[in-house]
Amino acid sequence: MEKPQESRRSRTTILLTAALCGTLLAMTAVTARGARAPLPGAKVLENVTYCTGGGVPLLMDIYLPAAAGPGAPAAIYVHGGRWIRGDKTEGSGADEIPDLVRRGFVVASINYRLGPRYPFPAQIEDVKCAVRHLRANAAAYRLNPQRIGIWGSSAGGHLAALAGLADARAGFEGTGGYANASSRVGAVVDLFGPANLAAPDFFGSQRQVMRRVFGAQSAADPALARASPITYASPDDPPFLIIHGERDDEVPLSQSREPYERLRAAGVPVTLLLVKNAGHGLRETGGPIQPSRGAVSKMIADFFARSLSP
Repeated sequence: MEKPQESRRSRTTILLTAALCGTLLAMTAVTARGARAPLPGAKVLENVTYCTGGGVPLLMDIYLPAAAGPGAPAAIYVHGGRWIRGDKTEGSGADEIPDLVRRGFVVASINYRLGPRYPFPAQIEDVKCAVRHLRANAAAYRLNPQRIGIWGSSAGGHLAALAGLADARAGFEGTGGYANASSRVGAVVDLFGPANLAAPDFFGSQRQVMRRVFGAQSAADPALARASPITYASPDDPPFLIIHGERDDEVPLSQSREPYERLRAAGVPVTLLLVKNAGHGLRETGGPIQPSRGAVSKMIADFFARSLSP
């Protein structure tokens, strides 16, 4: 199967060019709410067209670390929003961008086509095209094409997981561009993303969006199995870090436990971090979250640094 080939680390247990077109801004970063915040020395290329999906230009913001030399690791951020809304500057996962850039990562935060105007698999086709864009333009962005990870939150977590697990045989590559480049990634962070869209406790609460985006009329619809990351778990998958709030009332905790068990059974290095007092988006619910949001960000950066090491 078309997956990254890298040494497997010990199993972990559950733990608490023309491509450079765009406006170059110095000393900026994106926060989770889309506001700009200082990030000394960093540069961002805004609204770079990375591919074309369904005739629509697809845009990403590319964050370049200070004094970056060639061969930097890279990570792609995929926002959430139930696959029907959201933006590359938004979402709880955007909190990770400044820390990763400070750690020397090239970060690409992407927009993708949204439903219901663009039904699935448009979303994952765009995500995979973003990976191919970075790999094809690695020299321009001074990144190592063999050291690309991906993370996302909520619906973005679903897409990040699917990008990590579904190889070319799944039929999600699309025709957006860079057909000769690989869409493989070397590490995945899934922040409370749905992994089994057909699960009764998820489908029942998301019936409308399942119909509008995935065309599914019932939980038994084969379209949901095709769109579910757990369908593609196999021994050659990249390392995973799965993070979920214990009090998430939008995406059930079972949506993270199930892929954890599937990946562990397949022998894939995987960690599940359960955040106490955290609701959806890792929002505080009934007390301070544990570990803290800053600690979660550090764990994500550490995971990428470890998993994408040369």
